[in-house]
Amino acid sequence: MTGYEIFWPMVAHAVLVFILYALLGWRRRVLVKAGLIQPASFRENHAANEPAGSLVVRNSLANQFELPLLFHVCCILLYTTQADNLPSVILAWIFVVTRYAHAFVHVTSNNLSYRSPLFALGFVALVGMWVWLGIWLAFS
Repeated sequence: MTGYEIFWPMVAHAVLVFILYALLGWRRRVLVKAGLIQPASFRENHAANEPAGSLVVRNSLANQFELPLLFHVCCILLYTTQADNLPSVILAWIFVVTRYAHAFVHVTSNNLSYRSPLFALGFVALVGMWVWLGIWLAFS
């Protein structure tokens, strides 16, 4: 390992955030052009006024700043404590892949029977990263 592998899942997650921002802008533009909402409705960012087509993207985007915050912090801590070995990098990739899948389901079918297990798997991977960090700190 070169020592920077833990950062690639972080970069991949940032790309997901950029994709969701682009999708949100595109969906909102389509809704405005179709006359389903006025551009001024987005000024205050109230969910009550937002059509479902863009609201699900907005909610998915908001999800990328909740649990993933702990992911990014953990990755940085793993790196700075030199605990970023193969198992932690694998767990980081599992977390990011589940975030992509979760976001895809969220902005398409929004089917909870798919979304919930994807979230749970990512959650478990992230908990595993923090457990590994704790073990590393305790015994090194």
